[in-house]
Amino acid sequence: MAPAVPTAMERPHFIGIGGAGMSGIAKILARRGARVAGSDAKESPVAGALRELGATVHIGHAAGHLAPDASCVVVSSAIRADNPELVRAAELAVPVVHRSDALASLMDGTRAIAVAGTHGKTTTTSMLAVALDTLELDPSYAIGGDLAGPGSNAHHGDGEIFVAEADESDRSFQKYAPEVAIVLNVELDHHANYASMDEIHESFEIFAGRIVPGGTLVIAADQAGAVELTARLRGRPGLNIVTYGESEGADIRIERVTPHGLTSEVTVVLDGTPLTFTVSVPGRHYAHNAVAALAAGIALGIPAAGLATALGSYTGVGRRLQPKGEAAGVQVIDSYAHHPTEMAADLEAMRPAAADGRLLVVFQPHLFSRTQELGDEMGRALALADASVVLDIYPAREDPVPGVTSELIIDAARAAGAEVAAAPDRTAVAETVAGMARPGDLVLTMGAGDVTDLGPLILDRLAH
Repeated sequence: MAPAVPTAMERPHFIGIGGAGMSGIAKILARRGARVAGSDAKESPVAGALRELGATVHIGHAAGHLAPDASCVVVSSAIRADNPELVRAAELAVPVVHRSDALASLMDGTRAIAVAGTHGKTTTTSMLAVALDTLELDPSYAIGGDLAGPGSNAHHGDGEIFVAEADESDRSFQKYAPEVAIVLNVELDHHANYASMDEIHESFEIFAGRIVPGGTLVIAADQAGAVELTARLRGRPGLNIVTYGESEGADIRIERVTPHGLTSEVTVVLDGTPLTFTVSVPGRHYAHNAVAALAAGIALGIPAAGLATALGSYTGVGRRLQPKGEAAGVQVIDSYAHHPTEMAADLEAMRPAAADGRLLVVFQPHLFSRTQELGDEMGRALALADASVVLDIYPAREDPVPGVTSELIIDAARAAGAEVAAAPDRTAVAETVAGMARPGDLVLTMGAGDVTDLGPLILDRLAH
């Protein structure tokens, strides 16, 4: 049985309760019996799902939404200091708790697996959640994306395992104390918070240092940043390190990945013995994610063969190469990729699926700071598509930066030989893409913002 609700979390108020990370914590607390309340900028299916669990969800932000008897106010790093509910919390002397501290309190008393890395966290956490559930271990989990319908990003289970996505973007993953941690890769991103790779490595070192004594770090053997982190951590007392990947010296070596349409077959070598299993999503990077999940489960004592089979039950998570439909012979798939490494990996994974036609991309850059630092690399990644349209930058939590626009990406893409066009008028994108697409083509809507909303519009325009 999972631990009871911490006293400080008995009557929490979430500012931005509909967000991917916040809503999951709110759901688990509601399931555990807390009196959950909160607010969000707009109505959403997630808000509706939380109300069904008994939560009070206000739309819009106002000081009056905060109940005077709230035990705490939960915020993420995206909440600004002038938010009226946060200001009201200070007036009422209601404690303010960061999202990561709230999640850490839910993980106390469990066998926790924390999944970290610049890319692949949501997928790997989801793979573990689905596989452990398939094995009837009833894990608790908190994921940065929906497994199925709204509100499926978290679960309060009666089992002893808690699987959590650990976010490095604001260093909040340093709050967790897992029994097993996964580091999928280490790259420079989140430029508003990290100035260099050395800062990134220091942050991941602190995260790894939080693993409980005798616990295990599962880490990639093929990615340069992860290899550097492993070198920094070798020899630390009380830390077991298990490497995985295609490198010859990996503790769990990936012998081969064989693609089969939108699935793949993976063979790993465990203690000299080969083990082959199916990964039901396309792409070599997803196969690596599955092996990381396998290694983490083994570290908790779960038999490898059964876990490998159960990992085949995972068929995807919202926004991670998620099929949106087909119309007029054109497939539309949605991708959350917003970093050049992710973009290139998803485009390479989708190329076989577009074998009978062209791979077309609708890309929405995410954050001015990321575009400023990585715009050239984003443009080069788009050269892997046959043609692309690029939307204006999705600002999320950031204010505009003078001179930083989507043109940085477009210019780099054209310099790399790509066919790319700007799409400043978002309302015309569906018409534009439908006019470009031909039977056999695959359209990939790509980015971490609201570009995902364009998939159904493109399908509707293709159908008519």
